[in-house]
Amino acid sequence: MTTPAYRILGGLGSPYSLKMRAIMRYRRLPHTWVMIAPENDAERAQVKVPVIPVIRYLDGSYHNDSTPMLHELEALHPGQRSIIPDDPGDAFLASLLEDIGDEWGTKFMFHQRWYLERDQKQMSEWLAFDRMRGGGYARIKAFADFFRDRQVGRMPMVGCTRENAPLIDETLARILAIFEAHVLQQPYLFGSRPSLAEFAWYGQFSQLIIDPTPSDLLRATAPFTSRWIMHIDDASGVEGDWRSPAHSLAPAVEQLLTFAGEVYLPFLIANAKAVAAGKETFTVTLLGKPWTQGAFRYQAKCLQTLRQQFAALPEADRTRLTPLLDRSSCLSYLAL
Repeated sequence: MTTPAYRILGGLGSPYSLKMRAIMRYRRLPHTWVMIAPENDAERAQVKVPVIPVIRYLDGSYHNDSTPMLHELEALHPGQRSIIPDDPGDAFLASLLEDIGDEWGTKFMFHQRWYLERDQKQMSEWLAFDRMRGGGYARIKAFADFFRDRQVGRMPMVGCTRENAPLIDETLARILAIFEAHVLQQPYLFGSRPSLAEFAWYGQFSQLIIDPTPSDLLRATAPFTSRWIMHIDDASGVEGDWRSPAHSLAPAVEQLLTFAGEVYLPFLIANAKAVAAGKETFTVTLLGKPWTQGAFRYQAKCLQTLRQQFAALPEADRTRLTPLLDRSSCLSYLAL
């Protein structure tokens, strides 16, 4: 008798595909991994926007967008190696750190992959190789050139421009330094088991460790984070517990929150204001540098969701988090 299994339509070059595969592995949810190819296009069309990963659930329905999916899986499989901390305060913090990984961390991946000729060439050809499944180099190269041109053309829209490159590089170095110091002390942020925050950052890092230029950077400046990435890829054998709220948070949590207060939340606020005003682009000063990119409704929704999650916390948990969020300059951005 065949065990019902989730079907993940994804790609090795997709941070969100690997994020969801790693979550499935850790939670020991039966699944099959399908590398997308042209024959999967009709199946991917079952979702409104066919961005991978597309996952077929056990009831036959198709879904995508990693954050809603991970929460749906929590509801479908309660108590089965959850990735959401039991403590409401820690659950909120983990969600905020996940959001930073998904929405700012992806700028590291996109910039590094499509900024330099070296990375553009290798990764466009590798991604074409993954999709085309043979047919000769000329066929692979033709798709690689098409895909490369499309992705490079999207860079200004997501803020990955020459003008923004110094800030991307500075924030990447800062995030890597935080993780490198952290993983040398303990593998996880909220206890002895991984949360949704680790899986979000793993997704982005999983690409940096493969692409030529960022791989060199990670191995030189964050060698133990480079190895940690490989641990998170399959944590199905990890057994652990969530931290007690009576114990101190890992220093990395407050350091990442400070990053949120100085960079990520001001970015979300500026984007949300641009969306509300109907503007196509916006500029905001982050760490003393101007940042310009296209306005995105999805990221305005991210801010709204974070504010709603914070407001929904039990009063005691919100009060407990207030000094930490105030100290890290996050509180004023999150309070409704």
